[in-house]
Amino acid sequence: MMIDLIEVLENEWHIVRYSGETPEIAYNSSIYYLTRAQDGPQINLDEEQVKLLKDAAVDRFTEIVLRDLQHANCTKPIYRGIVRSIVNYRRFCVFCKRQQLEVGRVRGQAAEALLIFLATELRQLQSVNRPSVINCTYKELHDYADLLGVAWEPRYHALAKHCPLSSS
Repeated sequence: MMIDLIEVLENEWHIVRYSGETPEIAYNSSIYYLTRAQDGPQINLDEEQVKLLKDAAVDRFTEIVLRDLQHANCTKPIYRGIVRSIVNYRRFCVFCKRQQLEVGRVRGQAAEALLIFLATELRQLQSVNRPSVINCTYKELHDYADLLGVAWEPRYHALAKHCPLSSS
């Protein structure tokens, strides 16, 4: 039985790219299925084919890291909060280290998104009487900003009284 390699790779790319919260697991599962699984095609992937799957995982990681740094998502069911962005970013960094990939592009996008999020949250907290949507401690928020290379401005100190004492 002849396999359609292009179709098999496209299917696995799709699985990795739209893998929900676990792109690294989906990536590793796809590599295993394609190369070693008894019920898989057991093919030798070239560098370009492996890169295609790695890129799909990076794209998915980017999406889930940024999703929870989009203030507009705060009222949507997909929103998990900054805590989840922190978890996903750390997982992304581990994945990159294991796969010998650079984190710079995604770190830059996350840093920019965090800055916009913080500015929006500060503005809304001043004009609307509501609890903060930030679901991490002030220290976790500050540490995440530091990890992303975001300079912690004095105006962000006002968020300390709005952050929970422990993560939710």
